[in-house]
Amino acid sequence: MTQAKLFTPFQIGDFTLANRIVIAPMCQYSAEDGCMTDWHMIHLGQLALSGAGLLTIEATGVTSDGRITYADVGLYSDECEAAMRRVLDGIRRWSHIPIAIQLAHAGRKASTEVPWKGGAQIPPDHPHGWQTEAPSAVPHSDGEVPPTALDRDGLARVREAFADAARRAARLGLHAVQVHAAHGYLLHQFLSPLSNRREDEYGGSLENRMRFPLEVFDAVRAAFSADRPVTVRVSGTDWAEGGWTIEETVEFARVLEARGCSAMHVSSGGLTPAQRIAVGPNYQVPLARAVKQATSMPVIAVGLITDFVQAEAILSTGDADLVAIARAIIYDPRWPWHAAAHFGAAVKAPNQYLRSQPRQFPHLFDVRADD
Repeated sequence: MTQAKLFTPFQIGDFTLANRIVIAPMCQYSAEDGCMTDWHMIHLGQLALSGAGLLTIEATGVTSDGRITYADVGLYSDECEAAMRRVLDGIRRWSHIPIAIQLAHAGRKASTEVPWKGGAQIPPDHPHGWQTEAPSAVPHSDGEVPPTALDRDGLARVREAFADAARRAARLGLHAVQVHAAHGYLLHQFLSPLSNRREDEYGGSLENRMRFPLEVFDAVRAAFSADRPVTVRVSGTDWAEGGWTIEETVEFARVLEARGCSAMHVSSGGLTPAQRIAVGPNYQVPLARAVKQATSMPVIAVGLITDFVQAEAILSTGDADLVAIARAIIYDPRWPWHAAAHFGAAVKAPNQYLRSQPRQFPHLFDVRADD
């Protein structure tokens, strides 16, 4: 049997992933004052034993007011860094999976309630709320408190916050940093003409709208370990009239590649309630394909990828180099094991679990964990 591409190694920067399965960042809304808790040890710990090629820590606020909710993880203080180190030390004792982190600022989509309590904006005068910031004083939804438009000092402060978080990520020994420029958060807000109404050099033309996200990328790239990857997650389209387009995404990708971006993770949407998305399996894959065809850097596809054959087809047709799964691996934390069994491939499992290997798959765990 021909080896499934899903289980072939892949190199990003100077380190090699054991397979093409990436665990996408997934917010847990379970931090305390930006600090990881035991929940993150449980959550990330089980995913670290999944056999995937790469595990990505959830959207991590580079400032306190850049968090989506008051319960988001941050990496903006010594306390946040120490809490994350505790979780990482616990995971690394039992797993050698490479771990990346997504650095983010929510912009006008910050100061919200956790999803299971409705997810609505929390006003600045509430104990769990604060005044949000954005490229322009345009709220995400009607009836929300408008954000404050960032001035030059604000831009410099946010840019340095991204760099500082990248330096903390380097101290924590993380394998890669992903800059979050998708899903309607701050950097995406600069990219889209629907949210960026500025009249200075950071607004108007595509070149100007890309300027601040590119400055942030450059700052992160300079601050993070030179031998480790810095990648970008982008929304390929706003799915809304007059918004960010796939053609602009392709141009953004080309510029990022020239500046040393190691890979692009192509998602979509999240900027406006006016979006109209025909959601279904592979609905975002054409966006990844467009970036893949226009650049030579690795491309990661994501979005309702749940089936093993589906994931393999995305890779074998050349639409992307890696596939990212999120909700599917929450539902089935052993998704990579089951995919490997399906394709007759091997996957790494912890020594403590080797006895669980099904008799009908005698070589499933031939990639052994270190003693």
